[in-house]
Parts: sequence; C-alpha cells; structure tokens
Amino acid sequence: MKHYKNLTELHRENGFPAPESPLFSAYRCNHSCSMGDREFTSDFYMIGFKKIKSGVVLYGRTRYDHEAGSMMFFKPRQVIEMKNLEFDEDGFMMFIHEDYFNGHPLHAEIKKYHYFDYEINEALHLSPREEKTVWELYSIIEGEYNNNQDEYSREIILANIDTMLKYAQRFYKRQFINRAEISGKTVTRFNQEISKYAASGLLASKGLPSVHDMADRLNISPGYLTDVLKQESGKTALEHIHIYLISEAKNRLLGEDLSVSEIAYELGFENLSYFSRLFKKETGISPNTYKKQMLN
Repeated sequence: MKHYKNLTELHRENGFPAPESPLFSAYRCNHSCSMGDREFTSDFYMIGFKKIKSGVVLYGRTRYDHEAGSMMFFKPRQVIEMKNLEFDEDGFMMFIHEDYFNGHPLHAEIKKYHYFDYEINEALHLSPREEKTVWELYSIIEGEYNNNQDEYSREIILANIDTMLKYAQRFYKRQFINRAEISGKTVTRFNQEISKYAASGLLASKGLPSVHDMADRLNISPGYLTDVLKQESGKTALEHIHIYLISEAKNRLLGEDLSVSEIAYELGFENLSYFSRLFKKETGISPNTYKKQMLN
C-alpha cells in the first residue's frame, strides 16, 4: 500500500501541479480528482468538496457516502481509496501536514472534530447556501496559497481553515436534525440495540458494551454516533449506556433475590466498586441504600 510522507510525491504521482508549500496545498479539481485508483495512506489531513457523479470512495475500508455536493474529511494514516470518480462540477482538495498546525490552536482543536473519524454514510451534504459559504472560504485560502506567500499567509490560511471546520460542525448539526426527522431517532435505535445486547446474555459473558460495540451494531462510526446522540438528547453514547445499565440495575435490585455484587457482575461490571460508584453518581445513593429505601 502506498504511503505519502511528502506533498511533492503525492502531487507528482497523482498528476497535480507541484505544491507551493511542503506542508500545505490546495488543488481545484476540474471534473477529475482521483488519487491513483489504489489504496493509500498519508501524513496529511485532507479536506475535500466534490459533486460526484459516479465512482467509489473508500475510507477506513468502508464506502463513503457521497451524494451531490458533499464534503469529506480524512485524517492522517487512515486507509483511503478513490476509484473511477467523475464529477458534475469543480471541486477542491486541501492537504495539510500535521506539522503545519504546530504552534497554532488548530493543532489541538482539529482532534476535537469527530467528523475526521466518520466513515459509513456520513459525508457532509451541503445545502446551496452552505456550499456558497464553503466556496467563499476556499477561494480566500486558494488566493493566499497561489499568490507569493509571505509571513502572513500561513496565519490567514489557518484562520480560514479554522472557520471552515467550525462551519462544518454547524452544518453537520443541521444534517443530524434533518436525517433524524427522515430516518427516526438514533436514541431509539441505540436503546433497542442495548436491550438486544443484554437480552442475548452478552453483558454477563462479554462485559459492558463499548461505544465502538454499539456503533458497529448501528453501522455508523463511534464519533458520528456520539455526535448524533448528543444532538438528539444532549447526552453522549457512553451516558446512554450508563443510563440503561442503572435502569436495569434498579429493576433487578427490587425484582430479584440477588446480592448487589451478583447484579453488578450480571450487568457486565468487572468489580463491585465501579458499579457502586456509577450507581451513586446517577442516583445520589448507593445500591444497598436504594434497595432498602424502595423496599421499605
């Protein structure tokens, strides 16, 4: 598998013009912007906007959802493949080496944007107004990139990338809401999958489900799952798992002739102290106190 460590090689092997900077490049795609039709990895963050008419984009070995007018976000060292792509209109791609962020707030902040980890059916689909905003920002970045870069260029480019990423976060929230209205609440599906997990005996045999486990069951990435749940309910995926477990614990404390430790182990907790801490955090009292109060 090909791994690109520098922009010069990436540009040369994919037929792009030579980069203006060793750590950052911006390339406007004219109906074609494929990356060699083979799997590759790189040391770069990649941000792309494309109106794809046909072809395949794979990211993390899963098919990327690319309806018309979609933005895609790739992080370093993730497996990417772009095959037989045809575009309806121009698009763009930006390649940003990790070192380009050194000394800038984006070095830490970019890791907070979960959409760099999104995989299946999770591209950002822009409305016409959102598309106009993204193109305006890209045009500023492209202008700085192509016009004799000076000591201000990097700061201006990063400032506009920062703004674009913030807008992407906003646009994703709009998409979460729109898709929830169309396809049903993710919270409901999430709780159904937790119930299935528990009913199948996996709590006792495999332990507590992780966010990754639940995301796999819903065929979405962990970051996307957490963001959708947060948008729909104000709570993260992990918080929903805890809510389910405490609800189940309350039921068993009152309905079964089992000790607190036996219930904890049945619910997948490896030790009683963790279960007791979580129970008290969620209810304000210990499991034993809850049982005594409710039975009396």
